[in-house]
Amino acid sequence: MIRIAAGFVLFLFVWILADIYIPVRSDIRNFEPKQVGQLEAGMWRSYYERRPLRLIGQLTDLIRSQYRAPYWRSWQLGYRAGKAAFVFKDGKNQQDYAKALPYIQRFYEGINDLSETPFPAGKVAALELKWWMIRREKNGFRPGDWETILKQESSAIFNVPAERFQEHAQLRVRAMMYRDYRGKDITESDWKYIEELLEQSWTALHKVVNTPSPVN
Repeated sequence: MIRIAAGFVLFLFVWILADIYIPVRSDIRNFEPKQVGQLEAGMWRSYYERRPLRLIGQLTDLIRSQYRAPYWRSWQLGYRAGKAAFVFKDGKNQQDYAKALPYIQRFYEGINDLSETPFPAGKVAALELKWWMIRREKNGFRPGDWETILKQESSAIFNVPAERFQEHAQLRVRAMMYRDYRGKDITESDWKYIEELLEQSWTALHKVVNTPSPVN
């Protein structure tokens, strides 16, 4: 029994190391937009209802199903993203919010490692945190400002001109604004509406990144 247990532990250890460190790459443009929209709506709900474990599980599902990450690596990246979200959520000022940046950056570095086409993970992480911060502060910012950041972030990840992500950004911002509008009165039907907006948003992005850029 001791030998069997030791063998199992060794196998598990090797599996985890292989899962995390053996290079695996895929085309991150190849995803199911409706599934991403559904998962994102669920993640938003977990965040607002302060359910970190459920959020990490949803992130892990997203990373494994859409980015085709190995099992243990998906949990590693899911933890980084979930940790970033709740470090930020507990923040009170910009200095506190900045503490989430290392986790966001390590998350995007991990996604970059999975991508056939590299992207500037540091730049993307900074834009992601900026999006979170202006969403939190709101004062002095307009929906157009939020859309601009989302377009810039998508452009950096997929190397496509930012203006082509206008529909994606508008729909995603509309979903977030509706979530803010409903506040504590939000209902199941409200979450369903948010999910539909996010499905449309990711469908628009999927179309952009899988359609060749027009030639002038």
